[in-house]
Amino acid sequence: MDILKIKAVVFDCDGVMFDTALANRKYYDEVLAAFHKPVLTEEQFVNVHMMTVKAAIAYLFPETRDLSGVYERLSHIGYHKFIEYMVMEAGLKELLAGLKNKGYIRGIATNRTDTMEKVLKDFDLEKYFEIVVTAASVRHPKPDPEQLFLIMDKCGLQSREILFIGDSEYDRQAAVAAGVWFAGFKNSGLEADANVRSMDEIAGILQINQ
Repeated sequence: MDILKIKAVVFDCDGVMFDTALANRKYYDEVLAAFHKPVLTEEQFVNVHMMTVKAAIAYLFPETRDLSGVYERLSHIGYHKFIEYMVMEAGLKELLAGLKNKGYIRGIATNRTDTMEKVLKDFDLEKYFEIVVTAASVRHPKPDPEQLFLIMDKCGLQSREILFIGDSEYDRQAAVAAGVWFAGFKNSGLEADANVRSMDEIAGILQINQ
């Protein structure tokens, strides 16, 4: 990884900025319970954790051709009440402040849709990012690279000027397809330009505390 070329650091949300395992599990378990289905298996949880809500619902209800009833129930359940179960990663704000001081563009590329704005507001993170791209911002969410290409376009960046930090195979595939640098977060099984386990390690790689 050529850190001297990097001008922007882009974060995935779930699993990187936040530990959202409990929130996501509670959300999908409630959805499943509404249709008398058992709670998530571990395999199901791993998969839905990477997916958009739309993809997750199709995956969890493969036998249902018309999902309109499921989406209607989703509208009543909502995700907002589960945000309180999200846990912000230690050192995130400090890293974001350090990135700003060093002149980096700070971005988000997430498969969340309509909840990202509230997450940023509830955790007082709105001022920490120059660009936020969600699944609602593009036609094709991750693993498609469209989110990263959109960030390049809006910020006037080349692919090798971006470091994308993600925790899933979807993130890795998007990074490879976009040609950006990729750091795998708390997932040593991911093939990446760097594997890190904390915000401090990211700061160390970029030498922003020196």
